Amino acid sequence: MTSTRERQRAAARARLEREMAERAAKARKRRQTQAIVGAAAVLVLVVAGTVWLATSLGGDDEKQNTAGGDGFSQCAFTEVPKEGRSKQIKDVGLPTAQQANTGTQTMTIDTNLGPITAKIDRTKVPCTAGSFTHLASKGFFDNTKCHRLVTEGIKVLQCGDPSATGKGWRETDGTGGPSYNLAEENLPTDKRPPYPEGVIAMANSGQPGSTGSQFFIVYGDSQLDPNYTVLGTITGGMDLVKQVAAAGDDGAFAQQAGGGHPKKEIVINKLSMSDIQGG
Repeated sequence: MTSTRERQRAAARARLEREMAERAAKARKRRQTQAIVGAAAVLVLVVAGTVWLATSLGGDDEKQNTAGGDGFSQCAFTEVPKEGRSKQIKDVGLPTAQQANTGTQTMTIDTNLGPITAKIDRTKVPCTAGSFTHLASKGFFDNTKCHRLVTEGIKVLQCGDPSATGKGWRETDGTGGPSYNLAEENLPTDKRPPYPEGVIAMANSGQPGSTGSQFFIVYGDSQLDPNYTVLGTITGGMDLVKQVAAAGDDGAFAQQAGGGHPKKEIVINKLSMSDIQGG
C-alpha cells in the first residue's frame, strides 16, 4: 500500500509530463506556423513580382501619355470599334503614336466671321496637339459649324463636330467625332477658375479617356469641373466669339447639357495647325 507522499510524487510527475508534452506540442505548432507564414511570404513576393512584370511588359493600352525618348511622348489613340460607330463618326485614320513634347504651335480657325487664333504648348498637350495636327491635315474640321453656345452659368462656344454641316440643325449635331479617343491632358486642377476667359479646351463625354475632336472656346470665366483638357490660349478673334455669344442661342440643349445652337451662325471654313516652333 503506497503512502500519501508517494501518491503526491506520482501526481506531480504526471502533471510535469503533461506540461512537457503540451509545451512540445505548442513548439511543433509554432514551427509549422512559421513555416507556413514563410512560404506564404515567398508566394506573395512571387505574385507581386509577376504582377509587376505583367504591368511593366504589358498594359500599354492603359498608358495614355508616357515618355517616348528625348523630345517625344508615346500617345495611345484608342480606336472606336467599327461595329459601334455612328454615322456621325468620321474616320481619317490614327495619328502617329509618338508625338513631340517640346515647342509651340499656332492653331488658325478661319471662320465665316473672320480668323480665330490660339497658341498651343506642346510640352503640356503633346498628344492632343498631335491629334489636332493630324485631323487638320485631313480637312476634318473644314466646313463645319460651331453647334453649341452656352451663355448662362458657363460661357462657352463649342465646335469640332465633323457632322455639323450644311443648312439648319439636326438632333445629332454635337454627337460626331473621329474614329478614336485619347486621354485627357493638362487638367487645371490647381486653377481658380479652372477655365478662365481666353482658354480653348477639349470636350468629352464625362468619362476618362473620351476626348475626341470637339473643343470649346471660353469667352468668360467658367466654373467647370477640371475634367477637360486645356488645349491652349486664344490669341486673336475673341471679339468674334463674343459677337456670337451676344446674339444668343436657341435653347435646343437647355434640358440636356445647357445652351443651344448659336443664333449667329459661325462656320469653320478651315482649321490649320502651324509647324512646331522652338521644338
